[in-house]
Amino acid sequence: MSDEQVLGSRQVFDGKLIRVRVDEVRLPNGQVRRREVAEHPGAVGILPVLDDGRLVLVRQYRHAVGRSLLEIPAGTREPGESPEVTARRELIEETGYRAGALDFLLRFYVSPGWANEELFIYAARELTAGVAQPEADESLSLTPIGPDEIAPLIAAGQIADSKSIVALLAWSAAQPPAR
Repeated sequence: MSDEQVLGSRQVFDGKLIRVRVDEVRLPNGQVRRREVAEHPGAVGILPVLDDGRLVLVRQYRHAVGRSLLEIPAGTREPGESPEVTARRELIEETGYRAGALDFLLRFYVSPGWANEELFIYAARELTAGVAQPEADESLSLTPIGPDEIAPLIAAGQIADSKSIVALLAWSAAQPPAR
């Protein structure tokens, strides 16, 4: 399978978080089509793991879906910032915790059909509690959950965003089997 050839591109939106461009492309079969692409600087998600095995999630209102969701802490990468630095910064901002150990779990594209956002997921361990420092437009509450609560919360639609579901499933798969 060959790649599409970009014939032209124009930016149609430049916002605080994303830019949107429209590309004209030639498909491998010769047809010409338009592709709308949301450009995003990338993000990280962090799964804080308490010493007792519980996981720390945050509840926050998400305007785009019109309701509060239970999610892993996450945030957008700053220009030139490594994913690990972003993860440590966002963990402190959203939860107040500092991680003694930060374990890379995986990276993935959130929705590659129309966006280039790449998300890096880390598990944070050896946590030291502190004071959260959320952005001025964030209202977060911390919700520790046990590993046995993951599936029921996903099934109930309380955990409903892709980054949290992917992170929780990846973390669960990496755990040794229960005896």
